[in-house]
Amino acid sequence: MPVFASTLGLLLVYAAWLAFATKRTSTYLHIYQQEEYDSGRFLRWMARSGAIDTRFTLVLLIIDAFWLLFPSPWYIFLFFIAFAAAAVLEDDPRHAAKKKLVLTPRAQRILFLTVVLSALMATWFLVFYFPFFWILNVQLIPFVMLVANLALTPYENHVQKKYWDQAHRKLVDLKPVTVGITGSFGKTSVKHILGHILKTHAPTLITPGSVNSPMGVTRIIREQLEDNHKFFVVEMGAYGPGSIERLCRLAPPDMGIITAVGHAHYERFKTIETVAKAKFELAQAVLDKKGKIITHEKPLDIEYAKIKTRENRSSFIIVGETPVSDAIIERAEQLPEGLRVFIRWNGDSYRLEAPLYGLHHAQNMALAFTAAVTLGIPAENAVTALKSVPQITHRLEVKRPGDGTTLIDDAFNSNPVGFASALDLLPVLGRQGRKILITPGMVELGEAHAEEHEKIGKKAGEICDVIIIVQGKRIPTFMEGARATGSTKTFIEVDTFQQANAWLDQNRKDGDVILIENDLPDLYERKLKI
Repeated sequence: MPVFASTLGLLLVYAAWLAFATKRTSTYLHIYQQEEYDSGRFLRWMARSGAIDTRFTLVLLIIDAFWLLFPSPWYIFLFFIAFAAAAVLEDDPRHAAKKKLVLTPRAQRILFLTVVLSALMATWFLVFYFPFFWILNVQLIPFVMLVANLALTPYENHVQKKYWDQAHRKLVDLKPVTVGITGSFGKTSVKHILGHILKTHAPTLITPGSVNSPMGVTRIIREQLEDNHKFFVVEMGAYGPGSIERLCRLAPPDMGIITAVGHAHYERFKTIETVAKAKFELAQAVLDKKGKIITHEKPLDIEYAKIKTRENRSSFIIVGETPVSDAIIERAEQLPEGLRVFIRWNGDSYRLEAPLYGLHHAQNMALAFTAAVTLGIPAENAVTALKSVPQITHRLEVKRPGDGTTLIDDAFNSNPVGFASALDLLPVLGRQGRKILITPGMVELGEAHAEEHEKIGKKAGEICDVIIIVQGKRIPTFMEGARATGSTKTFIEVDTFQQANAWLDQNRKDGDVILIENDLPDLYERKLKI
């Protein structure tokens, strides 16, 4: 081969490799971002999902084999074609994903450094001209990304501290009444309901969607908090002991709401006592400011929560169904047009009505109502505001697409209480037609995974006519529980929600009520295709 052609071939392969490395790093970075840049959890995802390149590696092996059997420098152009084709064919997670890759400044820095390091690795080929190095380079990309993130950690900590300090100072200077909300489940819904009530009374900022991490809350404060905001309602997520305590240092709460202590995200905490301690970090922060804590009575079944509440009883307002509660939910009714909840508070009875679905929202409405009146909103105003609260997106959101069917969108739920409440809604909205469930089950239940899925599977089997199970291998006990309820049910197993929707498109009938219960994030469903 002429020297010019050989040099050109090397440069073309190098350029194609950089394009491929950028695309493949984006694929891994997409999952890494969903795992909150936690390298341990990312590696466990790789092991669980088998996310090691095999198909493209096979292509490279074939090219290498031909190169060994029939040596020729012209094979260099086959490597160029292979890398260029792989770069073009691999999906772009910024577009082809449920939860898109967001190229935040941090993500951009990790991507850039990973590609730079991958470029340096590729010089092995240029120096030694040994084709098998390419396979090693491909396999090392996810690990190079972890090294890049580790190298960037000091800088990221510096940047995060600067933004954290700016947000904290802004919050302290503007002094809105800050309400922190945490819980194993229900916190986003309570935030949504309480935020709506408060907005009818005074300018209020609430953290959007499921934003509940320190840097997410920091960004909202820096970009959206204004001097006219009287209330700031912030959702606080716990990713381990100390998470909520850190959020409380960022946004010191004047009031705290603890919705539940349960098995959601249980795999991160291992014991229910640890979950309770993590959630009650919010209570301690509120106690330090001599504020009020609104909690449902169920968490008080746990010894740590019970002791904490008993020691500071005057600072706690308990909401529940029993006489031990300060705000008593006397009765809740699910009607086709929404929820009706009867509550007794301070010796008076109130009827709360909201166009929401799922009996578990009775607890959320009661918590939000109690918090609002404790913050000084007249009870009558809170009752009126509840009547116009919007449905909560992807959380038992009832839709009627106009084809005679009813869709219950509960895609963002992944806890046993909400799942059971969603199933109870099916007979209310579907008295005549079939009751159809589409679900991949629940995630992050830890040791409770098998038991909770068996329970909810039995309930689903008793209520539903058609059960479409996505990724059934994840939830064998759910399938066993559902099938144990009778052979007259229709059970369908699919790999993706796209396949479930395809079945619906071909088989839906007038009067069907369809429940979409949880939608697996990409880190559970997405597989590498190269």
